[in-house]
Amino acid sequence: MARSTLPSLGGRLDQIAGFAVVLLLLIGSVIVLRPFFSPLLWAMVLTVSTWPLYLRLCRWTGGRRALAAGIMTLLLGAAFVLPLLLVGTRLAENARILWEAVRLAFVNGPPEPPAWLPKIPLVGADLARYWQAVIGDPSRVGEILQPLLAPLRDLVLASGLTAGTAILQVSMSVLAAYFFYRDGATIGRYLRAAGERIAGEGALHFFAVGENTVRGIVYGTVGTAIVQGGLAVVGFLIAGVPAAFMLGFVTFILSLFPVGAPLVWVPTAIWLYYVEGIGWAVFMALWGALVISGADNIVRPYLISRGSKLPFLIAFMGIIGGAAAFGFLGIFLGPTLLALALALMREWSSPDEPASSASGDAGG
Repeated sequence: MARSTLPSLGGRLDQIAGFAVVLLLLIGSVIVLRPFFSPLLWAMVLTVSTWPLYLRLCRWTGGRRALAAGIMTLLLGAAFVLPLLLVGTRLAENARILWEAVRLAFVNGPPEPPAWLPKIPLVGADLARYWQAVIGDPSRVGEILQPLLAPLRDLVLASGLTAGTAILQVSMSVLAAYFFYRDGATIGRYLRAAGERIAGEGALHFFAVGENTVRGIVYGTVGTAIVQGGLAVVGFLIAGVPAAFMLGFVTFILSLFPVGAPLVWVPTAIWLYYVEGIGWAVFMALWGALVISGADNIVRPYLISRGSKLPFLIAFMGIIGGAAAFGFLGIFLGPTLLALALALMREWSSPDEPASSASGDAGG
């Protein structure tokens, strides 16, 4: 009896040791790859959402996957890395100009108050008198501006660091996307095999739900941002706003987030009011509210509904909650997680329903 117990005990110890080794390897791999999680996830989002275009390129190139992956990588670089380089350069230059302007103001003293300052209701006259008093007493200029110099210097450094970090992460994502394109079929087979071992045949349904949801959110979010950015450029050109294309690109970036476009056209309308008068300000306000922001209520639901059957309210909450939890990448991860949770709830609530019908209902 004792002899039969020892081999079983040794077998259990071997299993525990093997499990411990695998667990340690997984923990070590997570620690090593942790700095690259965001670029890798973003590369997965880009690859999944553009996979049909990659397959079309594969057919055009005679099945040469490496060539098609290289073309897709160049397209992604032109779409994401190049604009970030341009914006990062302009951001750093504008921050340097702002720092130099404040430094000169600290040395030479502030200029005369603008003519429109006393016209501001309630507080304009008091602000103009205070401005004149500061000009008349140079010592007060130093007292007022000195606390602003250190935060402004930090802002200049932080803006350059943020732009550089964003460019580096996006570049890594584009580079990783090349390997995801080239080896995507093999990776997909491994994932499907692992999913079937963990969750059975239902894993294929969840993969389909996640894929359709990611594509729907990407198409809806990026498509809406492109439309809003283009409409913003048209409005800025009509109103004669300087740097219209630059502001349009900023509108495109902010429109990736819900209610992001007003952060551009509202200040532009205010600027037009003080520079060009109330007429162009009213035009910009109406164009922004009815055309730019109004497009969000039409284009986004339409594009999302074409790529995914996820209810728009859940998609909207996923975008907001995902962005709050995971940052920019959460725009795509949040709705995907909610879609998978919804599909899981449907599976549990109707366990006898065939997987194909559930997939068509949830994932399109």
